[in-house]
Amino acid sequence: MTTDASDEWKQWHERRTEQVSEPYGPLALNGTYWLEDYPEGLLPDIPGRWTTDGDAVVLTAAEDDGLTVDSKPFTGEIRLDADPGAVADARVAAGERRLVVLVREGAWGVRDYDPAAQARQAFKGIDATPHDPRWSVEGHFTPYGESRTVRVENADGRHRGLGLGGVLAFTLDGQDLTLQVSVQEDGSLWAVFADATSGDSSYHFRFLRPPAPDADGRTTVDFNRALLPPCAFADHFICPFPPPGNTLHAAIEAGERTLL
Repeated sequence: MTTDASDEWKQWHERRTEQVSEPYGPLALNGTYWLEDYPEGLLPDIPGRWTTDGDAVVLTAAEDDGLTVDSKPFTGEIRLDADPGAVADARVAAGERRLVVLVREGAWGVRDYDPAAQARQAFKGIDATPHDPRWSVEGHFTPYGESRTVRVENADGRHRGLGLGGVLAFTLDGQDLTLQVSVQEDGSLWAVFADATSGDSSYHFRFLRPPAPDADGRTTVDFNRALLPPCAFADHFICPFPPPGNTLHAAIEAGERTLL
């Protein structure tokens, strides 16, 4: 096990490249369809009829639709909850495709993942800046007294709530900076940010996932591991844009930048 930060970063970058190019990784997403936009229940290029009924999606399929549910040929009608796990484990499939049921703020949808997606076939890699220790600094997390939700635009043009748990403060190249961050179930932090390179030499915005702060609020802010959001890999993701205050004036020339 290496302790060299540069070697660790290279291994992280290799794993990340492998993950996004997996058969059911983000590059395989061919479409996200909100059922409210299809009142007849007929989704583009997706077999079966998909409708909502309260807190579930109702799928109706005939034999010639060629669908399976729980790996068994399916005909008839079934109520479906949102798929909670990995895409590969989605209950509904059409051959190699996985049809993933999701819900966002009460709106139900279906995602179509296809290992043969054009984006996955054309993928050449992620343009990422090699590790540089100056982009990794100590940060301090201050939680809000209570969680907050702000409405932000998403990549699909709709506005949705983004939960925020506190402020992450750090100093970079002599500049005192802050990011509003969410707190994940495991205690780690998540930030959606833009910077002076965004939309130029980097994607429009990126994600950052600092580790869980210690008892004193200390954590590491490592922009070497800044991530491209899922919508950089496929247009059909609904990534949130940065919340107010998360567009940094500094040029963060580190981490994942664009696709090759």
